[in-house]
Amino acid sequence: MTADGPTTRGIPLPALETSGPPTGGISIAALGAARSVDAGLPADRIVVGIGARRGVRIRDLRMAMSDGLVAAGARARDVIALVSVEAKQAEPALQELAEMLNVPLRTLSADRLAGQSVPNPSAAAEAAVGTPSVAEAAVLAFGGELMVPKHVSHGVTVAVGRLPTAASTRRAAPGRAKPAVEPTPSNNLDDLHFEDLRHHGDAEIAPGLIDLAVNVRPTPAWLRDRLRAAVDGLAAYPNSDQATAAVAARHGRPIEQVLLTAGGAEAFVLLARALAPHRAVVVHPQFTEPEAALNAAGHSVQRVVLEPPFILYPELVPDDADLVFVGNPTNPTSVLHPTGSLLALARPGRVLVVDEAFMDAVPGEPESLAGSPGRPAPEVPGLVVIRSLTKSWGLAGLRIGYLLGDPELLQVCRANQPLWAVGSIGLEAAIACSTPEALAEADQVARAGEAEREFLLNTLGELADIELGAPPQGPFVLLRVTGSDPVGVHQRLRDAGWAVRRADTFPGLAPGWLRIAVRDRTTSAAFAAALDRAVHPVASPSSSLPRSAGPPATIDLRDNAASQLRQQRQEPV
Repeated sequence: MTADGPTTRGIPLPALETSGPPTGGISIAALGAARSVDAGLPADRIVVGIGARRGVRIRDLRMAMSDGLVAAGARARDVIALVSVEAKQAEPALQELAEMLNVPLRTLSADRLAGQSVPNPSAAAEAAVGTPSVAEAAVLAFGGELMVPKHVSHGVTVAVGRLPTAASTRRAAPGRAKPAVEPTPSNNLDDLHFEDLRHHGDAEIAPGLIDLAVNVRPTPAWLRDRLRAAVDGLAAYPNSDQATAAVAARHGRPIEQVLLTAGGAEAFVLLARALAPHRAVVVHPQFTEPEAALNAAGHSVQRVVLEPPFILYPELVPDDADLVFVGNPTNPTSVLHPTGSLLALARPGRVLVVDEAFMDAVPGEPESLAGSPGRPAPEVPGLVVIRSLTKSWGLAGLRIGYLLGDPELLQVCRANQPLWAVGSIGLEAAIACSTPEALAEADQVARAGEAEREFLLNTLGELADIELGAPPQGPFVLLRVTGSDPVGVHQRLRDAGWAVRRADTFPGLAPGWLRIAVRDRTTSAAFAAALDRAVHPVASPSSSLPRSAGPPATIDLRDNAASQLRQQRQEPV
């Protein structure tokens, strides 16, 4: 790593030319830096008790803990320990969660936990591990006061407690439960979530739930047939030459500017390993794997966090940033940034990575920087584009994507790939999805998706206490729930049979934000009714309630979207 700019392994990039200091007043936070405690909100010492089955998945633990913290009005940054029964001491997911939070995992004997008087004992827990309570008893035995009763989510039981401060005057007698205290949530919803860069929409799906969390359409029948036929060639080692040539022709590029990858996610990992940036910046909210990959590779990451309606102003990115990641259209905001705004980020010595995983879901791909035979890619030094075949072609399980960019940089990325990184079925998919016929089909599907998205917006526009994050241009919509209990809407939707993507795990978004996949009109209409009930669990459906005088209680999503889209298209460069 050098102070002059990013380097590849043995391949220096041009020195960065800076024109001045970074723009002030922007929301940039160094990854891992301690966040300041809000004035008037003293930091708590939070203990989380956890009970889980053997072999529990880490993502289930993360989601359950996040839900428990929200229910308790507690902040993840104040957690000082995880506590469980001794039998769970070697549970890999518990150890991983503790490492993620940088806190100790403490385990206590079943006898010690059984001696605690808890509000919610369980005969099942006693039969399994020898104590009628794990989560609640662990918090109490550790010396904490229960903030709320235990919370069961994703098959995991979580109890959240607060350790008494030195000013505490009331103590519980030995062996008796300490009195539960009322949670004192922050007024700022940004404090209430457990940021999880590795949480994705697939973690929301469960048997019996209607899936609005994952943005992947079904695999077309013709493509399934073609991939089945390719199975006959599995005995041969994969050769990527033909697939690379097909992708290059699809984008009007020489083959040296194409590197096939095992999905877009591998592309982020390869770039993180190939580069040694002086200052890496990720523009949020966006897909979190770029930051996770940079973090795993040992790089410090700085964030530029956009505010609704998530317009990208190039001057928000520090002048001395030599590696910048941005999505277009962006997940989860569904914002399509103008090419002018993106190209204004490019400069000598900077690698600019644009994630276009959802670009083929935009009719005509008007803001794409990937290029096509009729519209060549701009010749911009340091520009790298990432594409994926996952979404529009229903290939999430196959893992096929690619990098487009400077041959020298791609060669270093290739050196970090394992041999035969993309299998023969994935290579066949790349060939099949790059033909003119396939591209025409993808555009037709994208245009049909526009109409379905408009119907969803019109339907949601009838609901109260729903705000649109930005005018959507992708196959999903980002919403913010307001009203009396926005935090509980995600779980109430799950209870009603709907899986939606909680968006508070994206940096810059708080509880109450939800990402909704666009589906057919019947599904969208049924979902809107379910969302109305989840937002207003006691009152009658909001659409039937009389409107009070004064400012409207609802936001017209259609008018709001049109106004914001006009604002976005005024390129701020």
